[in-house]
Amino acid sequence: MDASMAAMDPTTWLLLCRTVRFGDTDAAGVIHFHQLLRWCHEAWEESLERFGISAAEIFPAGGPPGSSEATAPPVALPIVHCSADFRRPLVCGDPLTLQLQPERLDPSSFEVRTTVLRGDELVAQGLIRHVAIGLEDRRRCGLPEPLQRWLEASALGGGVRPL
Repeated sequence: MDASMAAMDPTTWLLLCRTVRFGDTDAAGVIHFHQLLRWCHEAWEESLERFGISAAEIFPAGGPPGSSEATAPPVALPIVHCSADFRRPLVCGDPLTLQLQPERLDPSSFEVRTTVLRGDELVAQGLIRHVAIGLEDRRRCGLPEPLQRWLEASALGGGVRPL
């Protein structure tokens, strides 16, 4: 499926799967609390890729801003708020579905809510909120155009309906 076809079907980029791995767990065999936010962020990154947006189009890379080595837009997307709610224990081997619900908050910020399901059972929820800032002046600025397209496609398509 090419990128334009994937963009038309939000389930290809807003509904992701993963399995709880041994390294995700603590000594009690239950996921370590920080893993949920890591999974939420990784799911967001994977969603962008599946939608057809490369990491280089969103994330600063290379040398300092303005240098010939800098390859990404002069915008950073720091996380300004995050939260996690744990509903059920998750253990090694659990197959999970992560359902992303992106929302643009204003011209310079957005958040992604992630619902984590084991089968049809709600096991966790995460929220990560980002604000776009210019790398040079560290002031709020507009979101990068590729990210705006991703947010608009999610809103237009109605996202993925809860399972």
